[in-house]
Amino acid sequence: MVSVHMIIKKYIPLLIEKKIIVTPKILTFLNKKDTLALESFWEENKTKNREDFKKTFDRFLSQEPNLEINHEIKEGAVSISYSFESKEVNKGVIDFVSYFNARYKTIEKMLRNRHELQGMISIKRLVQKEKKETVSVIGIVKEIAETKNENIFITLEDQTGEIKIFIGKAKKELYDVAKSIVFDEIIGVVGVSGKGIIFANKIVWPDIPVSNELKKSPEEEYALFLSDMHVGSKQFLAKIFERFLKWINMGLGDEKQLEIVKKIKYIFIIGDLVDGIGIYPGQENDLEIKDIYGQYKECARLLAQIPTRINIIICPGNHDAMRLAEPQLPIYEDIAKPLYDLSNVIMVSNPALVNISKTQTFPGITVLLYHGFSFDYYIAKVDEIRNNGGYDRADLVMKFLLKRRHLAPSHASCLYIPFSKNDPMVISNIPDIFATGHLHKTSVSNYRNITLICGSCWQGKTAFQEKMGHNPEPGRVPAINLQTREVKILRFADE
Repeated sequence: MVSVHMIIKKYIPLLIEKKIIVTPKILTFLNKKDTLALESFWEENKTKNREDFKKTFDRFLSQEPNLEINHEIKEGAVSISYSFESKEVNKGVIDFVSYFNARYKTIEKMLRNRHELQGMISIKRLVQKEKKETVSVIGIVKEIAETKNENIFITLEDQTGEIKIFIGKAKKELYDVAKSIVFDEIIGVVGVSGKGIIFANKIVWPDIPVSNELKKSPEEEYALFLSDMHVGSKQFLAKIFERFLKWINMGLGDEKQLEIVKKIKYIFIIGDLVDGIGIYPGQENDLEIKDIYGQYKECARLLAQIPTRINIIICPGNHDAMRLAEPQLPIYEDIAKPLYDLSNVIMVSNPALVNISKTQTFPGITVLLYHGFSFDYYIAKVDEIRNNGGYDRADLVMKFLLKRRHLAPSHASCLYIPFSKNDPMVISNIPDIFATGHLHKTSVSNYRNITLICGSCWQGKTAFQEKMGHNPEPGRVPAINLQTREVKILRFADE
């Protein structure tokens, strides 16, 4: 991988000499090229005239490999550890098979590290056993059924076969835990073998290790988390957002609040920057700006008022002008060009993994961004979440997904693009901060030293939200002190 420093020092002067305008996008493309490719290109083309050089350079950039994951793109003070990029190709049945196999192998590896599953065997070998003994197995949940007596039967499948798992109501603690199992998640089971069945004693999830480290930045600096601006909606709360802008420009707030402003280095906006077009039936009646280009232009006008010393990291959501299927690419530049023109804006995919506050002696704080479109499914389907707050408890959904190490483990929980080499929705790397939006209600919690933050919104309650039972809390901004990992909720709406 070529470093940004090397690109600037060695190659940018040549581009300038050839009168090529160097944009952040060009830097990103160059950073994905290996050193040999860059060296070879420059040696072959550096003596060409400007016109021929530009044509060759454009072709060179277009020869980017079909990457699904882009590692360690440097963007000033922000390092993008993971941002999804892939050229569109046709998908078939085999892609779905490969996709689930790739997911299975990744999560199986996590489960194999659990001491309870050290002696695990394949389902094919397990089915051949005739005598009862304690066994452990890993598999994907294919079917879930409940008997008349309310006992649970799960069909578990691995790459060698399938087997029934029995979870009796008499084992209350295990039974209550098993009620939250969902289709297509990958779990481990410890129990006693029978003929073609396992009588479960324990369910094991890939989960976050209890020993996960709580990392703190050596410097006192802040990151803010916004989401769901919905610019373009008649319900966009412009006056409240202007109050936020006034505060971040040191024109509002008490002494303590203004001290925070001075130390803000990062603002994350986790999807739904605009209200979009045609997102739900009759939406045109709810729009103040009925043109998608106009919505992004107005959004950029607002964000341009944030001091340029602050990095703004943006991922898309389901209202943005994007494909709905996840992972979503960074917001399309041709539609949201005014945002790309802002010097302090960094666009990433949904989901994305971003590293901030890194120094020569500190590895940095890793932030997992996911807008949260799959949340609706689990709030509706999982009793443990629905009966304990539902849409008011983003933290319950976030813990649920971290436990499964996947942002949308069930096939129907979101639309997705199947990729054969990996499942981009797997939580392979453990973040320090897990940040989401979508629910329009702020939530802050902690799970095994991961700070969980759900952003607020900047839109009043719509008729659609009222129908869905949403209770928005607009104008709230979680601010995390990266040195202490404490979170304050700043309120900009009159309450």
